[in-house]
Amino acid sequence: MIALLISVIVSAAAVIAARVYHVGLGGEIFGGLAGFLLPLFLIGFIVRKKMTAVQKELQEKLVNGQKQMNRKIQMFQSRPGGNIKQIQRQLEGDQKALISEALVFVDRFEPFKKWSLMMGRQIATMRMQFLYQLKDFEAVDKLLATAGLFTGPMFMEPMTIAMKIARQYEHGELEKLERTFKSHVKWMRGNRGTLLYAVMSWIYMQQGESEKARMLLVKAKDITSDKTLASNWELLANNKDKQFSNAGLGEEWYSLYLEAPPLPKQQRMHGNAHGGRRF
Repeated sequence: MIALLISVIVSAAAVIAARVYHVGLGGEIFGGLAGFLLPLFLIGFIVRKKMTAVQKELQEKLVNGQKQMNRKIQMFQSRPGGNIKQIQRQLEGDQKALISEALVFVDRFEPFKKWSLMMGRQIATMRMQFLYQLKDFEAVDKLLATAGLFTGPMFMEPMTIAMKIARQYEHGELEKLERTFKSHVKWMRGNRGTLLYAVMSWIYMQQGESEKARMLLVKAKDITSDKTLASNWELLANNKDKQFSNAGLGEEWYSLYLEAPPLPKQQRMHGNAHGGRRF
């Protein structure tokens, strides 16, 4: 907002200066355009540079936290006899702590709102994603209900769209979620629409509409070339509805909380319980 105001002021000053010095209409137009675009570009460049540094710091925080959790999983899998439920609780606690820190970190983007018209929506989008991961669905629903050109989350990425569809499903808004799906999936090229097709076909299956799911997957498997979608289509085509599964999408699917992920598996012990060799 401030950047736009500064650009307008500089542009007006350039036009006035051109008239004072009688440089002609062409000079006024050029001065006005240059006076508007140059400050806007310079300010935008500086703001983007600072904002990128903050984004990088947030990304590093998330990546390092995920690496620590992955190490815990690897240690658990390599040590037979551990308590699966205990490690699951630990991982859930670590995940919650990491995302909570990231949610607080988002506040550091607030100062950029006065320099960027769309920063408010970017902040809302980040908050919605982190709140969703924390399962604070009441707060997520409030953000989803926010409307306005410069407020509320943006739905440019498959995950944020899928989150919106998932919340609409939980509220029983089947007609709305179908409209949401159709209005966004048409813009997804290649495999970018994989998650959306997976969510929509899963919802159809939950509603007992396997034929709708099958017809959707006929299109989805060709557009995305995704193995999970192709497998589900083949299962439905062979009347194996009960074997339908989006588990092949991994964390991307389970992060929507529509289904619970499987517990981590431990490596089997080789030899007897006393460590002897088996012959």
